[in-house]
Amino acid sequence: MDWSSIIAALVTGGLALAGVYLSNRRSGALIAYRLQQLEEKVDKHNHFAQRMPVIEEQVKTANRRIENLEKRVSA
Repeated sequence: MDWSSIIAALVTGGLALAGVYLSNRRSGALIAYRLQQLEEKVDKHNHFAQRMPVIEEQVKTANRRIENLEKRVSA
């Protein structure tokens, strides 16, 4: 039995395991960051979608008022 090859295999395996662990941690942090950015974009979109009907109603009201004023001016 050659102890040097066993020790080399254990060291190599340990370093490979450490590399995979560190790589997964970094990848997980990147995924978490990107997910947070995506959630912020979705929140902005949802807020806009909630405000849109209010804005549409305000535009309708403004158009009716303009039409009424135009009728008064032309009459």
